[in-house]
Amino acid sequence: MEGMAVLDTVGVGDLVLLDPLTEDTLLENLEKRFKHKDIYTYIGNVVISVNPYEPLPIYSQEKVEEYKDCNFFAVKPHIYAIADDAYRSLRDQDKDQCVLITGESGAGKTEASKLVMSYVAAVCGKGEEVNRVKEQLLQSNPVLEAFGNAKTIRNDNSSRFGKYMDIEFDFKGEPLGGVISNYLLEKSRVVHHVKGERNFHIFYQLLSGGSDQLLKQLKLERDYSVYGYLNKETSSLQGVDDSANFRNLQDAMQAIGFSSSEVTAVLEVTAVVLKLGNVQLGKNFQASGAESCEIQDDRVLREICQLIQLDETVLEQALCSRTVETHQEKVVTTLNVSQGYYVRDALAKNLYNRLFNWLVSRINESIKVKTNEYKKVMGVLDIYGFEIFQDNSFEQFIINFCNEKLQQIFILLTLKEEQEEYIREGIQWTSVDFFDNSIICNLIEDSKSGILAMLDEECLRPGEVNETTFLAKLNHVFKDHKHYESRATQNAKHIMDSSLSANNFRIHHYAGKVTYNVAGFIEKNNDLLFRNLSQAMWKAKHTLLHALFPEGDPQKASLKRPPTAGSQFKASVTTLMKNLYTKNPNYIRCIKPNDTKKPAGFTDALVRAQVRYLGLLENVRVRRAGYAYRQVYEPCLERYKMLCKETWPCWKGNARDGVQALLSSLPIEPKELAYGHTKIFIRTPNTLFDLEARRQRRIHELAALIQAAFRAWKCRRHYQQMRTSQITISAWFRGHAQKKKYTKMKTSALLIQAYVRGWKSRRLLWTLKEQRHRTQAATVISAYWKGYQTRKEYKKYFRSGASERIANFIYSSLVQKFLLGLKDNLPPMTVTDHSWPPAPYKLFTDANQELKKIFHHWRCKKYRDQLPPQRRALLQDKLSASEIFRGKKSLYLKSLPQPFRGEYLGLKENPKYRKLQSTADGKLVMADSVRKVNRGDGKASPRLFLLTKSHIILADPKAAQPKTVITLSDIESVSVSRYSDGFFVLHIKESSTANTKGDLLLINDHLIELVTRLNQAMLEATRQKLKLQVADEFLVRFKQSSITVKVTETAKKQDAAPICRKKGSQRMEVLVQ
Repeated sequence: MEGMAVLDTVGVGDLVLLDPLTEDTLLENLEKRFKHKDIYTYIGNVVISVNPYEPLPIYSQEKVEEYKDCNFFAVKPHIYAIADDAYRSLRDQDKDQCVLITGESGAGKTEASKLVMSYVAAVCGKGEEVNRVKEQLLQSNPVLEAFGNAKTIRNDNSSRFGKYMDIEFDFKGEPLGGVISNYLLEKSRVVHHVKGERNFHIFYQLLSGGSDQLLKQLKLERDYSVYGYLNKETSSLQGVDDSANFRNLQDAMQAIGFSSSEVTAVLEVTAVVLKLGNVQLGKNFQASGAESCEIQDDRVLREICQLIQLDETVLEQALCSRTVETHQEKVVTTLNVSQGYYVRDALAKNLYNRLFNWLVSRINESIKVKTNEYKKVMGVLDIYGFEIFQDNSFEQFIINFCNEKLQQIFILLTLKEEQEEYIREGIQWTSVDFFDNSIICNLIEDSKSGILAMLDEECLRPGEVNETTFLAKLNHVFKDHKHYESRATQNAKHIMDSSLSANNFRIHHYAGKVTYNVAGFIEKNNDLLFRNLSQAMWKAKHTLLHALFPEGDPQKASLKRPPTAGSQFKASVTTLMKNLYTKNPNYIRCIKPNDTKKPAGFTDALVRAQVRYLGLLENVRVRRAGYAYRQVYEPCLERYKMLCKETWPCWKGNARDGVQALLSSLPIEPKELAYGHTKIFIRTPNTLFDLEARRQRRIHELAALIQAAFRAWKCRRHYQQMRTSQITISAWFRGHAQKKKYTKMKTSALLIQAYVRGWKSRRLLWTLKEQRHRTQAATVISAYWKGYQTRKEYKKYFRSGASERIANFIYSSLVQKFLLGLKDNLPPMTVTDHSWPPAPYKLFTDANQELKKIFHHWRCKKYRDQLPPQRRALLQDKLSASEIFRGKKSLYLKSLPQPFRGEYLGLKENPKYRKLQSTADGKLVMADSVRKVNRGDGKASPRLFLLTKSHIILADPKAAQPKTVITLSDIESVSVSRYSDGFFVLHIKESSTANTKGDLLLINDHLIELVTRLNQAMLEATRQKLKLQVADEFLVRFKQSSITVKVTETAKKQDAAPICRKKGSQRMEVLVQ
């Protein structure tokens, strides 16, 4: 059954049902729900979200499943409900949707947009391509947040730009891609921000998370205090890891599709903006006496120019002078220090703004839809809320203008939706009185007499133009406008208003009165960048920077004045409104509960102001102007059918007739109800609350009835169970009693029988024991008597020392027996047979082991004596190899069955190698082919390896000419790995006179034999053993440098040789099997 979750929550879940409806009761209801962690409240299908400033367990996967394909009012108010409603309307009804998220800074708009996008990503289709698109859409957030968000006094992650994202879906509801539009980046923050705030996140993330190598490449220092554009006292944020966020930014850019060169280019432009703040200007005077400016620190300018690949003089001239071009001539004027700083800051702001716009375009290029098939669109608008500060300037003026337009579309679309529903259900529509803010929108945007139009006119007008003339013009044009005020218009009406200064004007917005200071309006609206700055940036060889300033191309130079900031923003808002009018709107109103950013804090005055700014009270009044509540007949009948005997427990007819019969039986005035085609409409909340109260009472009555019936059924069942149990227990007890009596009698009989048999057995046993004792006693007495007689007879024959001689005789007999037995059981003469007969007595154990060793040594000597000299020398080599490699290198075990040949090249048979044979001069120890590893790229080239009694010769196999000759005394050591490979390093002493460039990296197929013979040759030539290092990582020295060689074992392959790979300039990796 679908429940009315908006009534089953703390307070009132839907403000349309709030009664009485006042600003105080609305605030009281929001605070009550906020204290109980219910941060979401409805106004019809509008969601109000109060920022909790703490993580809540309401966004899990289980919650996603709970709200998936749910009825909007059948679950508790949640942002997932409106996201699901929008997605299902798009998927099932082919209606394009838009989600409008508004609220002031710190109200949670950015988080709300993330939640909407993450929910849609979680419930839409799966698949490799779909997951890739979803990942790119979600990963666009970290990139835009890093470059477009900053810490403000109100919010640690405040969006300083407006964002509208169109997510495009196919006919199945699976995402295809999207398009992002950005509005009015607060680029002035780049050069100035108030105390307690930070610049954009990217600067701190780069300095904190960038590697030392990256910062060196960008010519940056990690210390924040070095840079003039960063506030020193707010460099770090509590609970925010800028370093981790920078890594997330890099991962996000990679996931979106940025190449490594693009990422580097973006960071280089970011570094240039940061370093521009360190460009210091000094005062100078020209020959004419006119003041000019010059760069004081050439180092900063030089580093900037190195980053963007631009001549220093070009940038210095662009910063310190201005070129004015007309159709006839070109005039160059110098700038004073204040003008120079203005130009520097203008370049920094413009550069960062264009970089941000390029990022948005680059993201759009990655996430755009690649097909031409029919697409459904869901837009998500995350834009600034209504702003009223102590000092409101041009930024607040256009932000509030945007909010006026959004309020206009909100009221019109809400009324349109209400009217369409009434017509669709056949209910008579009654007109609703509401404040139409079109007059305020026209006051600002009218193309002829609007404030923006007059501001553009002032900016373009020749002659002296300032804010005073602009304000005077406003006062003249709008002197009778009821939504415009200034000191001049108030004085004309003889009204004293001390809150209005001479350079202020006030507009009566829908959310309240806002006073604007006209200072800076002209400058901010012009937003000019001198043409010579654009041309200088275009001359840079930096690819990205060059692309950001296309107007700097002399071939495309235009003398036409660029559009003003106000006209551009007005055009963007107009386009946005047209886009929103084509879609079905879904609203999320975000509220900031306190200024301290602490959980559970609810400041009444602050929330009250936001309720007014957002027009929530008027929204509720519009929604409930006709009928406050409406519901489909089926769930309504299912919920309230117990209130009427005709419909309870089951209604046989259609749902509309059932609801009509149900409500007709209740004392409700007919004017409170209206029956549509598919829904019942209820005029006032009191009627709905009365229905709920009756339902609750009836539920209690039905619960009591059910409880009584259940208790009666339970009692009957209990009695029947007790009666059945009593019969079963009685029968069981009687049977048990008889079984127990029989068992007792049987046990008694068995016990008596056992006692009788035991008595008889014990009596027989006693008799037998007595007889045995008597026999044993007689035997012992007899033995003692015989012994006494024998000793008495022997005494006359007894001699001293007889016992010792007897013992020696017995021992000699045992030894003789042991040795004669050993002679007959000797093992065969095979030297590998280690069997040996065991000692017959424990006292011969040690002697037996010594005899075993003596026999084995004698047997080995006999074996060696019969071997030919060549075979004996081979075994001696194998013994030497065992002493060097046994238990150290895996290759040793594989080499055991392979004989050491020494000569593998066939020097005598091959006439090509005769010269090499003569070089060996009869002292050849070993000749084999090796592969020499190039220390630069790790590639191996073949060489001939000749080991003599005094030298090592490396020769070219093609020319058979010696290339390297090394005396054995110049060899310091040899390094090998512990694996089954043939890779080794020949370490040469630093004092060596050999013509080598350092240590040699070689690969040989007979490594065990080669190192063994080298050791023997070293021992003969130098009387010193060869130093052998067995390790997986060792240092290889060359004349100019040294590298670390690391040997890594890989999966085994048939006949795979070691592979050497260079890892940077200081490391080499050797892959062996």
